[in-house]
Amino acid sequence: MLISLIGLGIAWELRLAPLPQGTGMLALKVLPLCFALTGLLKHRLYTYRWLTLLIWLYFTEGVVRASGDTGVSQLLAGVEVALSVGLFTACAIYIRLRLRVLPPKSKSGRTT
Repeated sequence: MLISLIGLGIAWELRLAPLPQGTGMLALKVLPLCFALTGLLKHRLYTYRWLTLLIWLYFTEGVVRASGDTGVSQLLAGVEVALSVGLFTACAIYIRLRLRVLPPKSKSGRTT
């Protein structure tokens, strides 16, 4: 889902429905998602946690553009909302399952 969201953001702003008179710089909005790729591939719990917070920015953008834009852009915004919710759900489930497996940490920083 993360790769789909990155691809959607780039294609949307550069090819499918770019802003009129735009330079395509809005495609840089997917850069934070690209930073998350390495952490997700290495199963870093910290990355999953901050991604669940970051994804709400993309959800909000999708909701705003779905209600304000028309045509193809409105459809793409709906897809962005669906991908954001799906990615958030997947990350939340992964975090919950992973925390069940990890032993609790003691106050000194060592596992017990």
